[in-house]
Amino acid sequence: MTGLRRAGNAVRTAALLALLTALIIVVGGYLAGTTGVLIAAVLSLGLNTYLYFNSDKLALRSMAARPVSPQQAPELYAVVAELAQRAGQPMPRIYLSPVAQPNAFATGRNPEHAAVAVTEGILRILNRRELRAVLGHELAHVYNRDILTSSVAAGLAGIVTTLANLAIFLPIGSSDDEDAPNPLVTLLTVLLAPFAAGLIQLAVSRRREYAADDDGAELTGDPLALASALAKISRGTEVLPLPAESGVATQSHLMIANPLSGRGVSALFSTHPPMEARIHRLHQKARELAAA
Repeated sequence: MTGLRRAGNAVRTAALLALLTALIIVVGGYLAGTTGVLIAAVLSLGLNTYLYFNSDKLALRSMAARPVSPQQAPELYAVVAELAQRAGQPMPRIYLSPVAQPNAFATGRNPEHAAVAVTEGILRILNRRELRAVLGHELAHVYNRDILTSSVAAGLAGIVTTLANLAIFLPIGSSDDEDAPNPLVTLLTVLLAPFAAGLIQLAVSRRREYAADDDGAELTGDPLALASALAKISRGTEVLPLPAESGVATQSHLMIANPLSGRGVSALFSTHPPMEARIHRLHQKARELAAA
């Protein structure tokens, strides 16, 4: 990825996180004051710190993924090793999930603690070139520290939600108290603040997905292979969506494609950008590389 595009992605992500922080200040100051903000911060950041350090175990467990050796998956190992060497990064652990749906994900808080997992379904439908492109995308998430970014976003959004929940139990004052918050404004804040925080968190997730597409395509030098793979994976996830109650819902943001049903209104709240937009951007990137 060019330095200009990388800087632009970093600035946009930082701006979204700053917006979440501003929302905490405004909502916390109105609903709960300093004490409420501190309580919400301790509860939310404590939970998300745990998730940050254990994200790999939770994600792998949700997809029933098991570690595989070079002897068990020689082609998979060879592709990941080639890309890791190309990036100058350590070799991640490799996992295989028995899920029939075509999908893949990477997790781990840094390259030294990274794990890359693919489903049996994705191995059935992708050729080696497409599989290499998908693994490049997943490794880009690790190298960009996206687990950290998503954990920060989730932690900040969690503070807003916790503040809103705390406000339900906080006295909002009586009508003759001039300093009491307006009950109607308080109600709207309690209802809308978590919704706004969730939308910003989704925007962070979508921005990081675009960045992984860009960086993964640059790592492999083959954006068209990733575009082809995404088209196949999209069709596969539509035919074989995973049930939301399976436990994978909380880990869906890690997948290269949303593993849940993304049709109708739910598509508006997906952790992933529209697949058509991702494929279009990759074709545009291929044209830019050809013209360079």
